Amino acid sequence: MAQTNEKHGTKQIADNRKARHDYFVLETVECGIELVGTEVKSVRSGGVNLKDSWCSIEDGEMFVRQMHISPYEKGNVFNRDPLRPRRLLLHKREIMRLYGMVKQEGLTLIPMSLYFKGSRVKVALGLCKGKQLHDKRDDMAKRAANREIERAIKEHNR
Repeated sequence: MAQTNEKHGTKQIADNRKARHDYFVLETVECGIELVGTEVKSVRSGGVNLKDSWCSIEDGEMFVRQMHISPYEKGNVFNRDPLRPRRLLLHKREIMRLYGMVKQEGLTLIPMSLYFKGSRVKVALGLCKGKQLHDKRDDMAKRAANREIERAIKEHNR
């Protein structure tokens, strides 16, 4: 599950594939996330689900909601609620820029992936616009057409 990219020192932990299906990703932003010790250990073992997570901005701080980090199996009283809101670490002006885009243009902030960069846990946030049903159908048709082209090329080269 975890992929390592030696060039940048990053190790993929979790990816939100459903977000790419449901949204157009206009921009991505890298930010840190505030975790407690047992959560980091659980993240290292791959116990993360980003499927229905989203971000909100309150009082000049950004939080990720509904990100499920499984309780650490060897933890005891130090385990936290798996779905608790977790603070994202961004500069204030970056948060205000994203807040303005969310409020003015009706966009959504969605966590796209979670990864290690060095020893730190990072989140790739996507500034997203929702897809309509016909957009999803167009994407599926394009993928099917590309698959058919690849198959035809492979058969032709044999």
